[in-house]
Amino acid sequence: MNKQRPRWSLSRVTAQGATPEWLAAARRRIEEANKAPDPAFGPWAPPAPGVATFLPDAAVPSSAPASPSGGEPEVAGVPKPLRLAADYAWRIGVVILVSAAVLWGASQVSTLIIPLMIAALLAGLLLPVKRAFRRAHWPNGLAVAATFLAFLIVVGGALTLVIATMASGLRKLWSQAIEGVDQVREWLASGPLHVSNDQINGWWDDALDALQSNQDTVVKNAASGVTAVTHVGAGLLLTLFALIFFLLEGERIWRWVVGLFPARARAAMDGAGRGGWVSLVAYVRSQLVVALIDGFGIAVGAAILQVPLAPQLGVLVFLGAFVPILGALLTGAIAVLLALVAHGWVVAVIMLGVVLLVQQVESHILQPLILGRAVSLHPLAVVLAVAGGTMLFGVAGALFAVPVMAVVNTVVKYLAARAWEPRQTEESTQ
Repeated sequence: MNKQRPRWSLSRVTAQGATPEWLAAARRRIEEANKAPDPAFGPWAPPAPGVATFLPDAAVPSSAPASPSGGEPEVAGVPKPLRLAADYAWRIGVVILVSAAVLWGASQVSTLIIPLMIAALLAGLLLPVKRAFRRAHWPNGLAVAATFLAFLIVVGGALTLVIATMASGLRKLWSQAIEGVDQVREWLASGPLHVSNDQINGWWDDALDALQSNQDTVVKNAASGVTAVTHVGAGLLLTLFALIFFLLEGERIWRWVVGLFPARARAAMDGAGRGGWVSLVAYVRSQLVVALIDGFGIAVGAAILQVPLAPQLGVLVFLGAFVPILGALLTGAIAVLLALVAHGWVVAVIMLGVVLLVQQVESHILQPLILGRAVSLHPLAVVLAVAGGTMLFGVAGALFAVPVMAVVNTVVKYLAARAWEPRQTEESTQ
């Protein structure tokens, strides 16, 4: 026996094509109730599409009262400025900890990282030479070989010329050097110090006795020096090996690195990396200009003071300018010693003043202005980067502080501006 549908069935009402008055009134009351805000739960918002719910969202109370400004919910008893400061503080702390961990890890493998960074700097300097060979329709491998050989000939020839000419010149100055030592001994004896030859000989004997009594320490230090020389030799070979491959297939290596990132991040990383490489090349070229100015300044000062081997000193200073602190210290000391041996104390002091003047002009004028303009960094940022890198990592920190900061600055600006998005849009429309 089939049951008949009740007279109030919605299906029956729909089939009849008429809506009862009581149903229309109920719908109006429900709609008015939904439009009116509930003082306990706030205004009602429609549920998300596809989400089944029996209560409006307003029926679910919030876990924390909303702020008067409509922002994040307030925590009882904690002022909003303090909450903002705490949010920034822990995020900044995480960034500092991660950066410190990265720097510590890099310091543990510095024997690998430093040669690779030096090879990258040299590749940025030599790429225009390779491109010149490529424009002459040379094959890629032959162009790289010619560029590498030209680099070795220029650097090795300059070092050989400087060392050979300075050695021959120093042999000519040997007699003057002996006379200079005798003058120093006479000055110590007749000067304000009144140091006799017996006292000097006694100091020399004491030094020999100290060496003999500390043979184990001397041998240990010598062994550590041999280890350091071995590391330098291995780093030099790794630098030359990496330089060859950077010149040969640097584009392929970079595409492989970009491919390690997720697909949606590859466009951003590719654009940021290429922008950082442009900044690195600009740094290397500007450093070349600074080194030329340093060498020219020292050579002119030595020539005016009639110091022997002035041109060779200029070449030596030019090569040493690429090694921060240590290069300037050694080349400046050689210039002062040559002036001392050739012309005595007065000219040596003047030469020392010339060396210090050139180095101060380089550190406080040339590097901040030329390097800062080339890598889009403020001169104060360049000075602080060099000082901070020297304090943290010594000579390596001074060498790589400015290029690393330049690359980081370019990468951060590129990512913050999302400069890769227009290119993605253009590629998608083509």
